[in-house]
Amino acid sequence: MFTISRIETSEQEIKKSKFVAIAAPVTTEEEAKEFLALHSDASANHNCWAWRIGQNYRFNDDGEPSGTAGKPILQAIDGQELDNIVVVVTRWFGGVLLGSGGLIRAYGGTAALCLRQAEKSEYIERQQLSFKCTFAEHSLIKARLDAIDNILLQGEEFLSDGVYLTFAVPAVSTEIAAQLIADLTRGRAEVKFAD
Repeated sequence: MFTISRIETSEQEIKKSKFVAIAAPVTTEEEAKEFLALHSDASANHNCWAWRIGQNYRFNDDGEPSGTAGKPILQAIDGQELDNIVVVVTRWFGGVLLGSGGLIRAYGGTAALCLRQAEKSEYIERQQLSFKCTFAEHSLIKARLDAIDNILLQGEEFLSDGVYLTFAVPAVSTEIAAQLIADLTRGRAEVKFAD
């Protein structure tokens, strides 16, 4: 599965109406809602959108006839096999009615145009894990964990009695990482997994 690497924008004019698509990678429903609040234009006639995060998805026609805007945007996302993504397509009405078929093509087409030109990256499901180690263990643990493909160091807090580390570990490697931490700390480190 793939997602896009950064926010992407695309626009086109169709029968005097201006359509602007803005797409972004997201990991939670809250992020998707924040993005939509930030990128919906109050001066426009319609801000139609869709998002997909795994099996969860939503779409909205924002006043356009039912099924003519949000669903075609979602179909553009699914058609390019993208995940963890939100797309809003904003329309400024140009005075010419497009009809249901025209709206479906305009919204879905503008979203698809935006997504086609976006830089894509493989989506890797990760789980966050945290633990505390001694100063003496710190460098070795970081080096050994860094050898795990696609692991990300998210936090490093130096305390008076050691270091608190937080990593985002690919879901397929969580058991390996936890065992490695246990081995290197001789079982002292308590690994905590985020929900």
